[in-house]
Amino acid sequence: MSEIPPIPEKISKRKVIVYKSRVDPTIVKLTAEKMKHKLFAKFGFSKNKAEEIRVVSVDKYYEPYIVIDAKYNVKYFKKKVYTLGVDSETEEVKISEEFYKPSIDNSVSEEDGEPRKVINVEAEMWSSYKDKAYLVFNGEGKEIPPNQVPAAPSEDHPEKILKEFSKKTMALQVSPQKEIEMVKARIVKRPSDVAKIEDEIFQISEHAVIYSPIYEITFRNVKTSEERLVKIDGVTAKIIS
Repeated sequence: MSEIPPIPEKISKRKVIVYKSRVDPTIVKLTAEKMKHKLFAKFGFSKNKAEEIRVVSVDKYYEPYIVIDAKYNVKYFKKKVYTLGVDSETEEVKISEEFYKPSIDNSVSEEDGEPRKVINVEAEMWSSYKDKAYLVFNGEGKEIPPNQVPAAPSEDHPEKILKEFSKKTMALQVSPQKEIEMVKARIVKRPSDVAKIEDEIFQISEHAVIYSPIYEITFRNVKTSEERLVKIDGVTAKIIS
């Protein structure tokens, strides 16, 4: 059996994308003022007067998502020896320009008790396998459904934006190499008993960290000093918590 080489890889460099906010902070605050009683009814604030519940801050930060689009292809063969019985008078067998000399198989006899003549033909059993995956992870490295990531235009200077909001923006908990290994473990399936690999590639065509804007609104009951936080998606304007 030939030595199996390492899996060839073609990995795109990881990009950093920062989505533009589609929601203006002023609109966020005005919306929060209008809906604060509805939002806080479930927190037990429904009996409070309007002036007792105030918006004390509207902060912006970015939620990271890791997106990887990968595929894997392999073409290989396994070897197998077939034992074929031939007539007792056969001296030579020709198969596809190859000649085979029969030998005596003492383990099996003909009906008349004579040892059986056989030829051993080695064949290559060719097969292929391919798979692909489009995976999305949150900042902690946990896989999430792709539809949880909104779509939006991107900022022209992402590094500048991230630096400005670095204090509240979540740091990634996994390294780029760890992300690649998680995807590879999902789709790479190389058989262990192959004789030779003819063609193989693990490819990542898209590898990106997407930072999506989030607005965090702090409400305070001025009478009791209790506070509650509400998060609004800066792209879709939906309340996410």
